This record gives sequence, C-alpha cells and structure tokens, in this order.
Amino acid sequence: ATDAHQRRQRSTTMRSAAFVVTRTSLHSLVKRSTRRIVIPIRSFSSKDGGPDIPGLPDSIRRVNEEVVFPDEYPGQNYAFNWSLNGDGVTPLKKSSFRITKLLDLKVAGLDQPKKMPLAVKLAAASKMPEAGSDALTFEAFDEVSQRTKDLLSSSDHLYCPEGHVPSTKTGVRIITNSATLAPDLLAYLERAPKKFEPESQPVTAYVLEQPDMEQFAGYAIEEIEVEVDDNVYEPKSVAAVVVVGPKPDIKVIAKGLELSHEGLMADEAERAAKKEAEEAAAKEKE
Repeated sequence: ATDAHQRRQRSTTMRSAAFVVTRTSLHSLVKRSTRRIVIPIRSFSSKDGGPDIPGLPDSIRRVNEEVVFPDEYPGQNYAFNWSLNGDGVTPLKKSSFRITKLLDLKVAGLDQPKKMPLAVKLAAASKMPEAGSDALTFEAFDEVSQRTKDLLSSSDHLYCPEGHVPSTKTGVRIITNSATLAPDLLAYLERAPKKFEPESQPVTAYVLEQPDMEQFAGYAIEEIEVEVDDNVYEPKSVAAVVVVGPKPDIKVIAKGLELSHEGLMADEAERAAKKEAEEAAAKEKE
C-alpha cells in the first residue's frame, strides 16, 4: 500500500482513538470551510448615504466620527481570533498577531529579521517523526499536541507568521509564543497574497517555547472532507506540526513543514490517480 493509502487508514484509527489534534483543529476546519465570517460595521453616519437607524445615539450619527465595534486593537482582532479557535488555540490574553509581512512584525513589537528571505538548512528526517510511525505513537502526539495548544492559549502573546512552504504554493500558519523565532519564521516562509478574511491553512505548526518542557517534535497528516457545494464533499489532506522545548530549532520546524508538504502532495497525487482510474472504468462500462 502507498503511504497516502496507509495514512488514510491511520486517519480512521485516529478518529476512533480520539486523536485530539485532528478532532479539535482539523474537524473544525471542515466546518469553517463553509462558514462565512461577517465583519461588523465599524462606522455609522446619518449623512452621505449612511444608515439612518432609529435610536442611534447622536454621538454615532456625527459625520466623520468613526465608532469601532467591536473594540479591536493591534493583537485583538475578532476574525483572526475566531480562525485561531478553529485551529484549537484560544488567545486568552487577547494578544495575537497575524504576521504576513515585515510591517506586521513592527506592529507586534518584534525585531526585524537579519536576513530576508532566510535560507534554512533542514534538520534530518529523524528529528521530525510522523505520528503513527515506529518513532512516534498517536497517543504521544495526541498528548503533547493538546498540551501545546493549551499552553499557547494561555501565553501572554501569540505570533502567527503565515506564508507558503518555500518554492511551493502550500499555505502555512505557524502559531508560536516565541518573540525570538517569529521574525525568522516569517523570513523563512515564502510570502503569499494576504486574504482579508483569515482562514486556516493546509499546514498548521504549533511552536511552543517553554523552559520547563522537554524537546518534542512530530507531525501528522489526516484526510478530511470539505463541503464544496450543498451536500457535496471532497476529500482533502491537512497537516499539523508540533515543536516544543526551551529553544525550538527552526531547522526542525522547517523540516516538519517540508515533510508535511510532501505528504499533502502525495495524497493529492494518489487521489487524482484514483479518480482517473474510476472515470476510465466508468467509460468502459458505457
């Protein structure tokens, strides 16, 4: 059996065994694929075509005076927080920064990277085992990934670089509490067009800098179903990378992103071949 086929078999096992990283974050991604986030109206005016709402206070009716609703500020964006919730992380301290460009680093109070783009020498594959392999059980990955999400949720600040795995079009979101790593992670990722509405990516990396935790690294890939039309679903693979320790190594993180990309592409190729074979078989029956 191919790796992709084995991975789908493992996917069924993961769901039946309460594989938290996929049920918490990736199952939410399925729901979110059809969810529409409505951005609240941020300013009102009774003139120039603005809405005339009965009972609206005069202070809000004044022209050229913007009223922010809800109360957002740098680090507190409701649409982005909602998206992070879908990834299994809730920024309890209300300080989470979506970082897609250098200016976002400045807004987050972070240093600029020394090099842009940043070339990273990847760690050995043995440093980034896949869940379900001999080197990493599902249970171990489950336990650490959930603990990592809980600790990230309670961190004072969250920094979330987004972009593409270098030389690919595979989208990545990295959720970390490390102010030191975040600039280099942004410099490593290939810049991708920023969408106004935040959404989860095919690869999500959870990177926790925690002095009292042992080093851990691993990744998992699962096949999910995404609704593409009313009651029409298509399979899609998604990946989660977890790296934890006193000083997470960017080389290990980068290796996890690369292996995730390779796994997603392998699954996609196998699905395409299977679909082509099924269509060919259907034509022969006609």
